[in-house]
Amino acid sequence: MEKKQKAFPISDAALCERYEKVTTPMVNDVLRAMGLICQTLPETIMPLKNEMKVAGIAFCIRGERSAKQEGEMEERAKMLEAIGENTVCVWATGGDSSAAQWGEIMTMAAKARGCRGAMVDGGVRDTNRVLEQHFPVFCRYRSSNGMLGRFRLTGYQIPITIGNVTVHPGDIMLGDIDGCICIPRDIAYEVLLEAEQIRRNETEIKNMVEGGMRPTKVVENGGYF
Repeated sequence: MEKKQKAFPISDAALCERYEKVTTPMVNDVLRAMGLICQTLPETIMPLKNEMKVAGIAFCIRGERSAKQEGEMEERAKMLEAIGENTVCVWATGGDSSAAQWGEIMTMAAKARGCRGAMVDGGVRDTNRVLEQHFPVFCRYRSSNGMLGRFRLTGYQIPITIGNVTVHPGDIMLGDIDGCICIPRDIAYEVLLEAEQIRRNETEIKNMVEGGMRPTKVVENGGYF
């Protein structure tokens, strides 16, 4: 029986928009304080452009290397039609390094469903045409190799593992120039509030430093480095 997902006290869209105003380091510090120290996707998964940033609800996808082609396009179409609004596609590939799991047309289809971005533990192709769509994409590499005959979709909206992180459908994903991080859904709103407090605290700390206060004095006044 599928577990009912925890509802947030604000809309999904509002939650995502607020997450996009904090940073992955802020969120990481909050999770660390909660004892969650393995929530970042591998450091090799980075944005196509440094300024890309995205927050959204995890739409989990899994695949593997395969030469089998039968039924592949039909499965991809079903997967794309299952994508909901305010999601981020998170694709586990089993460490594939040969195929591009994401490209121009997939970007168009996902964007039309209200998807906010993609985090792919694999490759992207049609890079210029993906960039033209202003759709945040995080990946390990770029390649002209398409999936067909090299890689196959094996499931979606199921828990996936990328590196040391298990991502469940409905978790919150945040990506920026420092990489990608997964926030478990059950604590996502509380983590957001704490991250927003860190952002306010850091504004005060930066004011101290810019005002010429010595680092030891900054720490005495509740600051940190």
